[in-house]
Amino acid sequence: MAGAGADRGDPDVGVGLAAVAKLLSDGTRAGMCVALLDGRAWTARELARHAGIAPSTATEHLNLLVDGGLVADERSGRHRYLRLAGPHVTALLDSLAEIAPYSPPSPRSLGATGRARALARARLCYDHLAGTLGTAVTDALLGGGLITWDPQPALSAAGASRFGELGITWSTTSRRPPVRACLDWTERRPHLGGAAGAALCSHALAAGWVIRIGTARALALTEAGRRAFVEQLHVPADRLPAGDNDDGPLPPQ
Repeated sequence: MAGAGADRGDPDVGVGLAAVAKLLSDGTRAGMCVALLDGRAWTARELARHAGIAPSTATEHLNLLVDGGLVADERSGRHRYLRLAGPHVTALLDSLAEIAPYSPPSPRSLGATGRARALARARLCYDHLAGTLGTAVTDALLGGGLITWDPQPALSAAGASRFGELGITWSTTSRRPPVRACLDWTERRPHLGGAAGAALCSHALAAGWVIRIGTARALALTEAGRRAFVEQLHVPADRLPAGDNDDGPLPPQ
């Protein structure tokens, strides 16, 4: 993939963009990349089941994604694990989601409807919080002056202090920007990405504020998390997503 600093007039950049577009022009490959947005490593067999295709076909698609630099793989014994190649790929997928036509998924089944509701309420966007929960937390951070969007996304001195008080830390030597505005594809407005967003999400998971639902990207907000977001980050209680029981039990993922 071409670097961010490449000359836009360089014809080689156009060739590279076309190569990336070709990789994502296949719905199966694009769907695998979206599945990997949960930040975890998946096996080829798991991705094959997710895509509803044969393992051999999944391997062919994954090899193309690895060769194209969108997906990275690692071996552990006989197992091969795959994950997105990094936050830059997440940013690419987010940008494409921003311009992609969106309509609510058709309720093919009660299970599909439940999963769609769960993803809209709270989910992982690679390694940070998204959905209703993600945008509610982001709005509270903005309203409290802990982060700013203009003139560029940044963590304020008050934000750095508050995150430090909560034990939310990240490497300052990382090239990843501390704050990034990541467009939320269900809410259609930004949620907090970047190193600070990832650290906040990691803290929320470790502290039990949110828990994963099955093997999907969906998250469930716990009662402890509801209190913590209100008391520690001043998120209005009425902005937090309703509990699972308000919409009936969620189906297995």
